[in-house]
Amino acid sequence: MDHLAETKTFSNFSEILDDLGARGVRKLMVEGGTSIHTAFLKAGLADEIRVAVAPMLIGQATAPRFVNPAEFPGGPARRFHLADVTKVGDVAVLRYFPKVSSSGP
Repeated sequence: MDHLAETKTFSNFSEILDDLGARGVRKLMVEGGTSIHTAFLKAGLADEIRVAVAPMLIGQATAPRFVNPAEFPGGPARRFHLADVTKVGDVAVLRYFPKVSSSGP
């Protein structure tokens, strides 16, 4: 009997990306919440980050954050490279490359 899909078990995101690459996937968009963002950035797996900045303030202590506390490659001194800013209505979409350092302010 032919199988439509193969089931695999992975222990980390790097293994998943390696498997997808072996299958010919060259671009992958990952959307998620705080845990997914933290995991990909902590492992140094993100090649591009797009952040939408909307004109609203959310100040509750329990509001979701972009990332959880973690040790990220390069630490707090590492700056991402801002590639461009796109206006979408009243939202600014910032496009960053985390593996390319930018110069300081």
